[in-house]
Amino acid sequence: MFRAQPLQHLTLWFLASEAPDAALLLAQHGVFNPVAAEDAALPDNPAAAYREVYLEAEARLARILEQCGMTSEVALPPDAAAPSLAELTEINDWLREVWQVCSRCWETQLRVDEERKRLTALKETYARLKRLNLDLSRLLRRDSLLDARLGQVPAANVKRLQEALALAGYVLSPFDQAEGQVFAVVAGPRREGEGIAGLLSQAGWRELPVPPELQTHPDAAREYIEAEEKRLEAAAGAHCQEREHNFAQFGTRVQETAIRLALARPLAEAAATGVRGRRHLAVFAGWVPRRSVEALQQALEARFHGRYWLVAREPRPDELDRVPSLLTYPAWLRPFLPLVRSYGVPRYGEFDPTLLFAVSYVLLFGAMFGDVGHGAVIMLLASLLHGRLNWLRVVGMTAGAASVAFGFLYGSVFGYEDLIHPLWQSPLHDPVRMLAIAVAAGVGFISLTLLINTYNLLNVGRLLDALLGGGALAGLALYLASVHGLYRLATGEGFDTANALVAVAALGLIAAHTWLESRVAVGERLLVTVIETLETGINLFANTLSFLRVAAFSLNHVALAMAIFTLAAGLSTAGHWLTVVLGNVVIIVLEGGIVAIQALRLMYYEGFSRFFSGSGVEFSPLRLAGTGRSAG
Repeated sequence: MFRAQPLQHLTLWFLASEAPDAALLLAQHGVFNPVAAEDAALPDNPAAAYREVYLEAEARLARILEQCGMTSEVALPPDAAAPSLAELTEINDWLREVWQVCSRCWETQLRVDEERKRLTALKETYARLKRLNLDLSRLLRRDSLLDARLGQVPAANVKRLQEALALAGYVLSPFDQAEGQVFAVVAGPRREGEGIAGLLSQAGWRELPVPPELQTHPDAAREYIEAEEKRLEAAAGAHCQEREHNFAQFGTRVQETAIRLALARPLAEAAATGVRGRRHLAVFAGWVPRRSVEALQQALEARFHGRYWLVAREPRPDELDRVPSLLTYPAWLRPFLPLVRSYGVPRYGEFDPTLLFAVSYVLLFGAMFGDVGHGAVIMLLASLLHGRLNWLRVVGMTAGAASVAFGFLYGSVFGYEDLIHPLWQSPLHDPVRMLAIAVAAGVGFISLTLLINTYNLLNVGRLLDALLGGGALAGLALYLASVHGLYRLATGEGFDTANALVAVAALGLIAAHTWLESRVAVGERLLVTVIETLETGINLFANTLSFLRVAAFSLNHVALAMAIFTLAAGLSTAGHWLTVVLGNVVIIVLEGGIVAIQALRLMYYEGFSRFFSGSGVEFSPLRLAGTGRSAG
């Protein structure tokens, strides 16, 4: 749980003709994370053509399933073999033929759908124009002496426009109204030039386009629409028959093809990473959990009977930053993963901070937002989250539970501190003590992060960095000696000699280490050594003081509740309770959100930044779709 599972690097040699079955077997076991082979004597990629044909066939199958109404539920037989390149090419050619047939069916459906949309728009226009009960072919003739126009104008402008048109010898006659717009006919003597165009434009007039099919007598237009509806119904029926025919002709083989492509997928995916080879040999390289190597070798022997060669080795020091991390978590810890992964993935061998994050984040939130009532509301709201926010439900309910627990310690229920007796004390009753506890918690947390960073450095063989680095043991000695000395100074005991000697010695070791690590000119090296050594000490204590916000927010929570009660005290009964309720809503939403962010900030900047690089690569093995197999 605290670090990635140990892996081994496997190099597997097969006959090129058996590469599809080899990739399939690796995917069935779900423990092989492919990487590019590093052997310069393997210049070829024997699976490149296989991947190209697979991608083309998969794209065609997806189009057939999506656009031609077919479905495919893949159930892979346990003893099936992967298709060869020749078989995959044959599948791809057949899918090309099926797509040509299905695409005609799809194009017919698109055409019918477009014509239905057009007919729907035509019916809407007809429903509006039939109120005129006029033969529009005569009304809208361009060679007529009558200038007639159909359009719409804002209802507020109708009266003013009628008056203006009357002066020009025109008549405006409304025939429909909808959504603040009046549909009307404007008619008058035809004149040369623009006529009344400018007048209509100023009033917000918009022409109503009349399709050619409706520029006739209303009865003829109605007959046309009815005929089109019957024609489209017949076309849709024929299309349905065509689709059923395609189902009967291709459905069974499409299902079989989907299974064959699922079996071909492992080699196509491995080829993207880099299956190497030479002549008749294919080589797979990748990472496998150490505990799974023996079982995988037994499966290879049972399938290929010695027609393979396996070489396993431990990760080299120079490739640790490229080794993927295989991390497993109990179900209760997984909801916290998105918050950790937003910072990054632990490198191979690096301390995994997920458990530390979950415990620390929940405790920090509870300490800063301790209230039985507010915590219970957060738990209730979090329990309502589902779907994509399901992970946040567990985080919210856990944080709410911590808030309830600290609420009992503080004796606070919706800001009231006289409803229950505190198991410990209210933060506002002894703020100095709260601040001291917050600083002590910061000292403990930062000391833990320095120890974890020391572990990480030792794990990758950086002994000098682990012993002398400012972020490791030497920094820890400087930090603890200084903190203890300052504590003695604050309590009147004085900064004793032992603490001073340890702090000075640790500071000297950090400076010497920085000097040795620097590879620049002497003057610049001296400057870098001084600055980085001072920065180490300053950052340690600045990060410690950041934990004062834990106490500050716990005090702020009480103070904000007191402010709300003070405002409510001067109001009537209804106003009092309305103020109290709304005030508590503000506390939960506003302060709760701020506390959640501040707790996250403490974890990221005062915690993760000291030991967690977040530059790791997640273990991603070959898998068969729908098998549910897992390397963990």
